[in-house]
Amino acid sequence: MSQLLILAAEKENPLVPPIPELVIGLIAFVIVFGFLAKKLLPNINKVLDERREAIEGGIEKAEAAQTEAQSVLEQYKAQLAEARHEAARLRQEAQEQGATLITEMRAEGQRQREEIVAAGHTQIEADRKAASQALRQDVGKLATDLAGKLVGESLEDHARQSRVIDRFLDELEEKAEAAR
Repeated sequence: MSQLLILAAEKENPLVPPIPELVIGLIAFVIVFGFLAKKLLPNINKVLDERREAIEGGIEKAEAAQTEAQSVLEQYKAQLAEARHEAARLRQEAQEQGATLITEMRAEGQRQREEIVAAGHTQIEADRKAASQALRQDVGKLATDLAGKLVGESLEDHARQSRVIDRFLDELEEKAEAAR
């Protein structure tokens, strides 16, 4: 085995680089890392910070907009509720006014109907009295003429004729009312 190690030591191991290359690679790595840390890393951090601030600002703006939208929605709901309440109140007032108007119109119609009925009764009573008076006169004249033709003389005493005729017609009316 010792011969194997000697042979292996004489031949270079492909996995282990030579020391000068290892030192040069290490120095180059430190230079590149230093350059990236000094130049690129601050720019990358700056861009990341700007993005973070923009995102946080956007979130804050969105939250503010959402809060404002919520308050506007609440105001809208309050106004809508108030408008509905006002509409209900106006509808109730209109119904009450309509009911009052209907009641007043019915009362006015009832009053007018009663006036018309009363005027009709008064007119009927006046017409009945006028007809009764005209009938009495006509019946009285006919009776007087008939009596004069039967007796053969003229019965000209108007006062007596009126009393006799009135008494006769009053008796007839009393009999007619008693028969009812």
